[in-house]
Amino acid sequence: MRRGVYAGSFDPVTNGHLWMLEHGVRLFDEMIVAIGENPDKKYTFSVDERLAMLRETTAHLRNLRVESFQNRFLVDYAREQNADFILRGIREAADYEFERKMRYVNADLAPHVDTVFLMPPREIAEISSTMVKGLVGPDGWEMVVGKYVPEPVFRRLLGWRASGTEI
Repeated sequence: MRRGVYAGSFDPVTNGHLWMLEHGVRLFDEMIVAIGENPDKKYTFSVDERLAMLRETTAHLRNLRVESFQNRFLVDYAREQNADFILRGIREAADYEFERKMRYVNADLAPHVDTVFLMPPREIAEISSTMVKGLVGPDGWEMVVGKYVPEPVFRRLLGWRASGTEI
């Protein structure tokens, strides 16, 4: 069985993440999307909220499961899940340089876990969770942000703004 892991903070999930997952489930018999939690990082959404958004967004993907892990290397998590592959996205040159280095470190730690890189199409390549959060707030933000996130995420962002919470 080919099992892959795609990890990130998903704070929040974007259409770019969804594109990666929809392609990942075609590559692997089982795809694990895992929220990696760094205790030193501040998140906008709790891990439970991010898990819920991922589960709602990916409900149509039958060979995918949503998990989380905390304070350990992704390659160690992949090994614990008996995954042979780590799926990573490359949007720009800086991503490539970072991911290339991590691929070699991961190979040192777990030589049998391969890294697979995908490049999203041009129209979603610039989307990031940070960019999405930065667009929330000004008049008309809903028309812009709605293009970049799945519906379950958009509903939560609307709820956050309606409650007066700053993102």
